Amino acid sequence: MNKKLLAVAIAGVLAAPLAQAQTANVTLYGRLNLNSQVIINMKNDATNPNPNVKQNIYQVNSNSSRLGVRGTESLGGGLNVIFQVEERFDASAAGAVTTGGDTYVGLQGAWGTAKIGYFLTPYDDVGSVFGSVPTLITGILGTQGLWSNSGFGDIASGAFDDRAANSLRYDSPVMAGFTVSGQVASRDTGGTDGGTLAQQRRHAYVLSVGSTYNNGPFGGAIAYEVHNATRDSTVAANPKLQDQALSLAASYKFGGWMFAAVGEWLKYDWDTGGEVKRNLWGISTTGNIGPGQLYAAYTKANNGSGSAKCTTVAGITSCPRILSVTLGPDSSAQTWEVSYTYPLSKRTLLYTGYVMVDNNSNANYTFGVGGAGFNFCSGNQRNAAGNNVGCGDAARPQGATAGIVHFF
Repeated sequence: MNKKLLAVAIAGVLAAPLAQAQTANVTLYGRLNLNSQVIINMKNDATNPNPNVKQNIYQVNSNSSRLGVRGTESLGGGLNVIFQVEERFDASAAGAVTTGGDTYVGLQGAWGTAKIGYFLTPYDDVGSVFGSVPTLITGILGTQGLWSNSGFGDIASGAFDDRAANSLRYDSPVMAGFTVSGQVASRDTGGTDGGTLAQQRRHAYVLSVGSTYNNGPFGGAIAYEVHNATRDSTVAANPKLQDQALSLAASYKFGGWMFAAVGEWLKYDWDTGGEVKRNLWGISTTGNIGPGQLYAAYTKANNGSGSAKCTTVAGITSCPRILSVTLGPDSSAQTWEVSYTYPLSKRTLLYTGYVMVDNNSNANYTFGVGGAGFNFCSGNQRNAAGNNVGCGDAARPQGATAGIVHFF
């Protein structure tokens, strides 16, 4: 069947009668991205009785394989309706649907684009400047394990660079290479203020603003995001926690290579008072070697700091932790990554790569996407003498992967 006719039929089933769908420019699109990988030297503190024993785990990952319908309808005078419906599925496990992709409807004109629905925030736009495009940012080779604290996390648990539900977003037209974006998302509607979780959720929101620049060899992006009462707090005196993040990146293209740098500043409110902070920086390069592209990146998450307090019970000290960000010394980590992508055609790519997350003794960062899904073991507890009483030496999850992706 002709792909465009098939897209029209699917759009009619999902969104509107067939006669209405045929009046719009509708496209069926998708991506199959499957890889085989080995997670090496993993230590797990949930299922392994001896956490100092190294484990290797083999996996096949689907890496955000997706199927969607998008389209436009002209309203005249340069004004268009835009829409998209996207679903993710696990191609490695009988095609089970996992999480939804960007889904929205909106208007587009000379003044810019406005849309409503469920989609990524402007914070995500910084990623395209820093790099990781050859590896499609969806597997263990993605750079967001340390950056944005998003490994196995979402907005509700303290991560950034994610999709937000109940969203409104505006993107300006390109002006001398610059675009400006803003997005607001709500957790719930209406209601009265109060200290219970259900009540504070009614006033939860996400606010994300950013700007990108792309003109000639230079690229740049900056984004700021605040999460108000999206993360749980059970402390009556401090029911509404606020998380904030600022990230910026710059890149320069020279002779078939792109060199980039990124910085990030995180700040989290802590339940019992005070705050937890963490800074990050990274560098990357993407270059043409033969018919393919080499990508290499290094990121460094510094020690957690802030005014929140560690607690000591029976001689064991435990410090505040939000996802992988831990307050105190020895909570830093670094990531090394290298990959190569080889095009078989305009729509099919082969890729291979290696990544290692090197945690200090009180850090437990892991891969951003596509890891084993376990809690990697490293110490978050020290006794009165300052000795690590967690899992011995720090965890260094690492992985090697090879995959194929086809766009249609």
